[in-house]
Amino acid sequence: QVQLVESGGGLVQTGGSLRLSCAASGRTYDTFTMSWFRQAPGKEREFVAALPWSGGNAYYADSVKDRFTISRDNAKNTVYLQMSSLKPEDTAVYYCAYRAYVSRAYSPGSYHYWGQGTQVTVSS
Repeated sequence: QVQLVESGGGLVQTGGSLRLSCAASGRTYDTFTMSWFRQAPGKEREFVAALPWSGGNAYYADSVKDRFTISRDNAKNTVYLQMSSLKPEDTAVYYCAYRAYVSRAYSPGSYHYWGQGTQVTVSS
């Protein structure tokens, strides 16, 4: 069992920045992937970014590439999402997700554990 706890959401103006954090605890595997998804009201949950824990490159949704950066702190088992140049369309609940594999995965159904979500609101 893996527990994920997100923090760092809030209200920001267009063009602003926020950093989200997700701390993982419990029985993690040696190879796994930590990712971020988001879900806006009335829309499906969508992939944002992912980072294989034991090496490999981060990958991003086209909509956030060059604006968002995913990173990790191995010692803290924590993944971050640095969001810059935020737009109103980035408004959503952001979820951290864990997958017990390192192959690329963009579908929510491919992830095994989820955090509770943190709200990000970008005002125009």
